[in-house]
Amino acid sequence: MASQHHHAHEEHSGEDLIGAARDALTASGEQWTSMREAVFTELAKHERPVSAYDIADNLSASRGKRVAPNSIYRILDLFVAKNLALRVESSNAYLANTHPGCEHDCIFLVCDECGEAKHVDDEEVSRTVRALAAAKKFKAERPVLEIRGLCEMCA
Repeated sequence: MASQHHHAHEEHSGEDLIGAARDALTASGEQWTSMREAVFTELAKHERPVSAYDIADNLSASRGKRVAPNSIYRILDLFVAKNLALRVESSNAYLANTHPGCEHDCIFLVCDECGEAKHVDDEEVSRTVRALAAAKKFKAERPVLEIRGLCEMCA
């Protein structure tokens, strides 16, 4: 059985995660606006992937005024581009990256029953996927690998 390789990175949570996200975004030259903070804070509350519509609904309720899903999508796209969030492509939903700014490929185990998406870091798999692309003269920008099935609780 192959051993898993992990980055030497720190997993953040709570206020620490929000601070790490702010630092990573501003270090990339972007502004940390109150709306971006609100979106990231809402995203970070969820352990399972959440949609832009759910974030918009929750922020609309908490702010007492409507927040458009389109503006949430724009912010989430920026967060994905800057590695503050991860996108589960097959369900068009998002997770906060618990080590913001750390670049790695997205490998998800997605439960078809409860919707949980567990993020897995595996350098060996990442290298293999990128090598497969390179062998076909394809430059992999953002590899995403999703394995659909049943989590331990639902199996």
